[in-house]
Amino acid sequence: MPDLFLDVVLLALGVGVLYFGAEWLVRGSARLAASLGVSPIVVGLTVVSFGTSAPELVVCAVAALGGNPGLAVGNVLGSNLANIGLILGLTAIVQPLKVHARVVWREMPLMLLVTAALYPLLWDARLSRGDGVLLLLALAGYLAFVFRTVDEESTEVVDEYEDYMKSSTDGALIHPPDVFWILLGSGCLVLGGYCIVEGAVQVASSLGLSQVVIGLTVVAIGTSLPELATALVAAARKEADIAVGNVIGSNIFNVAAILGTTSVLEPIAVPSGILARELPVVLILSVLVFPLLRTGWCIQRWEGAVLLVAYLGAGVYLL
Repeated sequence: MPDLFLDVVLLALGVGVLYFGAEWLVRGSARLAASLGVSPIVVGLTVVSFGTSAPELVVCAVAALGGNPGLAVGNVLGSNLANIGLILGLTAIVQPLKVHARVVWREMPLMLLVTAALYPLLWDARLSRGDGVLLLLALAGYLAFVFRTVDEESTEVVDEYEDYMKSSTDGALIHPPDVFWILLGSGCLVLGGYCIVEGAVQVASSLGLSQVVIGLTVVAIGTSLPELATALVAAARKEADIAVGNVIGSNIFNVAAILGTTSVLEPIAVPSGILARELPVVLILSVLVFPLLRTGWCIQRWEGAVLLVAYLGAGVYLL
């Protein structure tokens, strides 16, 4: 029991260090990008989404390189579940999310397509380096698409991102500490990721749980805290497109960038059952968002409650 307590403390410490590391990395990177003349909406759709997904990248890389592939895959799928059910659900309960139709018709199908693409890649129960390259190519295509279509965004969406980035980057003026915060945040991500993986593996072993389960639950929620903070802040400012866009963008990054990068570094042996249980649940919850967003282009409080209950139900089923 004392060993279990220490493992839980290590896991909690890792989550805390990871959260602040992601916060510092996002803030420093966003201010640096803004100071270099990158438009606020591009920073919001790329730098912020990737920065809030950085914890998943570090945890997955550390887990895969350390011989814990179940934790890596479980973290990505669990984070995507948490982003949709927990984060969108809680955020909509706090503040109904009214989005523009373009968010639904452009980003949502891309998220579903990238997630569904895991089926053929995982069919042989392995993510090879070739699979990782394909996922990274898909990420490059997504980023090119974002940059090419950014000028087509409505004035309302552009204004949302400008206001959000202005308040987050102190007027987008370059500051010497920006690079320092990026380096400090990156260091904290590595330290936090190592603590999380070590603590999670030991906790799973002590409780008799699989690494996939611990990755789907505790680790996924911990690494999704940056997305939760971003979504709640954006919703409080009535910037729903940022809240929803960050969740959808992070889910795309989680699959394409994180699984892609991790499998290029170290091919991942995918645990049995992923294709039959965890991946279908992620797809079902992802599809559920589509009709909810189409009802007046808004996720109402009761719809947020539906997402939250669906997330809890999915957790019970997977456990």
